[in-house]
Amino acid sequence: VEEIFEKWDLHAAGIGEVTGDQLLRIKDHGTVIAEVPATALADDAPMYRRPFAEPASQAALRTMPALGAEPAPRDAFFTLLASPGIASKQWIYRQYDSMVRTNTLVAAGAGAGVVRVKGTAKALAMSVDGNGRFCLLDPYEGAKLAVAEAARNVACAGGVPIGVTNCLNFGNPERPEIMWQLAEAVRGIGDVCRALELPVTGGNVSLYNETDGRAVLPTPVIGVLGVVEHADRVLARVFPSGAHDIVLLGTTARELGGSEYLKTIHGLVRGVPPALDLERERAVQTLVIEAASKGWARSAHDCSDGGFAIALAECCFSGGGGADVSVTAESADADAGDVTAALFSESASRVILSVAEGKTAELLARAKALGVPAAVIGRSGGDRIRITVAGTAAIDCATAEAEERWTNGLTRYFKERVA
Repeated sequence: VEEIFEKWDLHAAGIGEVTGDQLLRIKDHGTVIAEVPATALADDAPMYRRPFAEPASQAALRTMPALGAEPAPRDAFFTLLASPGIASKQWIYRQYDSMVRTNTLVAAGAGAGVVRVKGTAKALAMSVDGNGRFCLLDPYEGAKLAVAEAARNVACAGGVPIGVTNCLNFGNPERPEIMWQLAEAVRGIGDVCRALELPVTGGNVSLYNETDGRAVLPTPVIGVLGVVEHADRVLARVFPSGAHDIVLLGTTARELGGSEYLKTIHGLVRGVPPALDLERERAVQTLVIEAASKGWARSAHDCSDGGFAIALAECCFSGGGGADVSVTAESADADAGDVTAALFSESASRVILSVAEGKTAELLARAKALGVPAAVIGRSGGDRIRITVAGTAAIDCATAEAEERWTNGLTRYFKERVA
């Protein structure tokens, strides 16, 4: 270990050894200066039993008010692309070395971070996710969604998730409503990690995040690490050049609660977060990992912030070209709400795949065997993004125009606030 650290100009030194006597013993130049039973610092350490209670306002937060007139889908699409939660973060990450000694296999912003493990055929995939709006509305379900999304992003790179870390960001836990948020979020993380068989290897807790008595949104940020067995089969979000079948995994429901659409277009953080079916989530991840390893998929991107329309656009950006797709609505006689949901709902466990030529039938057959809803919704290629909902054109724009909004959204956002 010391030799490896020395190679990378890092410091490491042996400081002791593991013993079998259940004691933590500290020495100073050979003299014992402390000797404490290990259990006193761990198993027998005092625990806080703070009171917690669901806030009285929680029920009102979960109700969805009437939204009134919806903007035209194309207008909402462009507004969302430029919003700070969705717009490209290249203004931030281009200020740092993202190549990691030339080991980076997926460029920053193109999906989960992936680095090769030199000397092997493997790679490591990493993703960090968290949605404070979902957790404000329901900290248990919101935390579950954060773990599922981070693991799904790793799967979309072709990696098998193997471990979880976290940073739990909350307000003052001495307030019962904040302690309730923390307890519910931890419960949610535990339930998903058990269901997906993901060990939590460590983490961090950041509490008392308040200004003038107002707490930050309860935000458990989840990091997931995964292993890609074959580094040459790594997937990114961007459609490859040429025309390919586009397959949508999962189903879209009318779930706008806590969504980027509701926040950005209507200025609201209300409703119920999307439902998470853990069996469905596990099956979707299994399918995507297999599709990557067997060469069926050429790209993969999960639908999360902003919903299907935003995810499809991101597949087209950074050289991905265009796409012409058609999706269904919840009801046969789709109204404006159905169209909005089809485009911008943030239903969980959905992934957009571009499929290698001649492999669509195999992919769909495997999806059926796993019980994963899967449908060919269109083709990639060209230079326009066209989305039809229930037979009616909803969005039709040049990829370049949409990408410009997305690329410069963050810069414009901050310029407007300092001008």
